[in-house]
Amino acid sequence: MTDKEFIPAAKPIVGDDERKAVDAVLASGMIAQGPRVEEFEQKFSEIALGGVPGVAVNSGTSALHLGLLAAGVGPGDEVIVPSFTFAATGNSVAAVGATPVFADVDEYFCLDPVDVKNRVTEKTKGIMPVHLYGHPANIDELQAIADENNLLLFEDCAQAHLATWGGKPVGTFGLFGGFSFYPTKNMTTAEGGLVSSGDDELRRNVRLLRNQGMEVRYQNELVGFNNRMTDVHAAIGLVQIEKLPGWTATRQKNAEFLSANITGAVTPKVHEKATHVYHQYTVLVEDDRDGFQKALNDEYGIGSGVYYPVPNHRLPSLAHFAEGVELPRTEQYAKQCLSLPVHPSLSQDDLERIVEAVNAVGKAGA
Repeated sequence: MTDKEFIPAAKPIVGDDERKAVDAVLASGMIAQGPRVEEFEQKFSEIALGGVPGVAVNSGTSALHLGLLAAGVGPGDEVIVPSFTFAATGNSVAAVGATPVFADVDEYFCLDPVDVKNRVTEKTKGIMPVHLYGHPANIDELQAIADENNLLLFEDCAQAHLATWGGKPVGTFGLFGGFSFYPTKNMTTAEGGLVSSGDDELRRNVRLLRNQGMEVRYQNELVGFNNRMTDVHAAIGLVQIEKLPGWTATRQKNAEFLSANITGAVTPKVHEKATHVYHQYTVLVEDDRDGFQKALNDEYGIGSGVYYPVPNHRLPSLAHFAEGVELPRTEQYAKQCLSLPVHPSLSQDDLERIVEAVNAVGKAGA
């Protein structure tokens, strides 16, 4: 056991600026969806989406759910998704009455275009890659498959704020992108999400769906939900989005140091067309990942996380969609993946401690 301060796997950064912004909203009396939400939508579009508009909602899951509904996905449709991700991706497809079709991932932890191509059927409506850990999926190949089969492309960008593929921001390729602002994400609104899209009709439908089907009060055009973002949450987001570029640069610098010095585990690969924003810095531990994690925690005071130990196609809630499905790389990663601290609060001493610990535990287990 170390006597040094514990280094957490993740650390949300919320300070005086965010508190002042929230206090100003509370003092204004406009607490629910209002001018701050619209201002946040505009600022996020400007900083993260190259000007592509967005519609703010109350969570990343709502962003995917409402995006799919607005895109016309429903019963009888299939959407190809990765199994190696958080359950919200598959859940959102199931929630609109469609069938999630689980595919394997590639060496970058993202949806594998080769496997996707093999899973297209006459019922396939779309493909929804996840830009997992902050690394963009191979949009070029996935878009080509979509075009060849007349399919829609959707993006799960929950972990990938400011990530780019070929210099273009994620969330600007597909019919829509869904972002999350959960506290552990690279920026937060405490809870919240956003649907990005260059399609005017889709954005209008999302605005209706988030607000009980109304654009004009008491003139409900369709059956909708209460999935609005509040001005309180948007106020936090307005502060955080301004800080996001600097935080992202620090994450990338931290990841660069880790990759240059870690020898006790397999460090993450980055595609030549990708800008990785390191929501997670995920290594592979080829032997006894759980023992490795315990040693880091107990002997060195280094926190870490396993994302995700149970693939979606084996979850009790989603397994009935995947009878007989075999995803070998997904199964491998579920056993071997381990996410190390990479957040902007790390000091140089912290980074050196992480490297020392990983290399020591890796050597001991070799």
